[in-house]
Amino acid sequence: MAIAVYVHTPFCPSKCGYCDFNSYAMTGDIVERTVSATVAEILRSPLRGTPAKTIFFGGGTPTYLSSSQLIRILNAVIEVHPPIDGCEITSEANPGTVDAQKFGNMFDAGFNRISLGAQSFLDEDLIRLDRIHKASEIERAVGAAREAGFTSLNLDLMFALPSQSRVAWTKNLEKALSLQPEHLSLYCLTIEPNTAFYKKNLRGELDLPEDDIQREMYDECLERTAEIGLFQYEISNFAKPGLECKHNLCYWYGEDYAGYGPGAVGCVTIEGVSTRYTNLKHPDGYCNAVEAGTTIPFESEVLSASTRNIERIMLGLRLNEGIPLGIADGTKIPALVDRGWVSADDERLKLTSEGRHFCSEVALELI
Repeated sequence: MAIAVYVHTPFCPSKCGYCDFNSYAMTGDIVERTVSATVAEILRSPLRGTPAKTIFFGGGTPTYLSSSQLIRILNAVIEVHPPIDGCEITSEANPGTVDAQKFGNMFDAGFNRISLGAQSFLDEDLIRLDRIHKASEIERAVGAAREAGFTSLNLDLMFALPSQSRVAWTKNLEKALSLQPEHLSLYCLTIEPNTAFYKKNLRGELDLPEDDIQREMYDECLERTAEIGLFQYEISNFAKPGLECKHNLCYWYGEDYAGYGPGAVGCVTIEGVSTRYTNLKHPDGYCNAVEAGTTIPFESEVLSASTRNIERIMLGLRLNEGIPLGIADGTKIPALVDRGWVSADDERLKLTSEGRHFCSEVALELI
């Protein structure tokens, strides 16, 4: 059976103030060393021979690597996990780390989808977010991707940013949609512990929009995307029909996925036993383990059938298609229907437009 494959690239040109991902602003020999270690981890994978239905390079910033480094890793994945027909092969990209030549090399090597971290089209927002790119570079990067041959392109866009007004949000949204992406991923700024923004927020230095304004921003996105044929298929994701992110759908359906690279998470089932694992996070420690032939994951967990079912409920509810009715606690459904948060028929349970604002609360009720 084919599997989703995730490759984590832990490097970034700089660390954004809101980011809690496993990423490091590092240069020098450690970058090439990590590339070589990632290739080695992939080539010795116990899952060798399992076909890939999706391949996703995330980070960090995968395009911080050179074209040749990216392609070396991709070729290792393809050797170990032969792609099925129609395999979606995505790389995240920062507008400040790409050009037409890099995109052309990536396309020729087999990448067929780009996820561009735009975040905002206003320079003042990008400065507040500690992004390295300027607004003008986003449109240039989109043009470079199109020139290279990419016909499946996602834009990441953030809302509820510090000091962001409704007018500024509308301008951002309109500019993003004017570039005609096949996919839009929408992210509400979340203040995560152990980030620079968390410390700023504790000091009262972040002027964040009120909850009702955040909700208006979200609802405006729903309206505008529908008008131009980008249809919502998940709480935060919109796509032209047939161009939904297949890799992320694997997560939302609760399917297996392999993870490679520093800090990568995988969840695989071998001989009926499902195990989730997380690789060593820091590049030095990861490389040391790979080079010494010692254990690469620093934690793992055997997942019971009950745990996997709970996760299918929590993740599947995010999808507009909802979840099969039989996997949830049916005794709680009537009250949720009365509250206007879910709808139910004989087969599926779905969040309503109102319920999407309370997805976590609904999930907790159903499990």
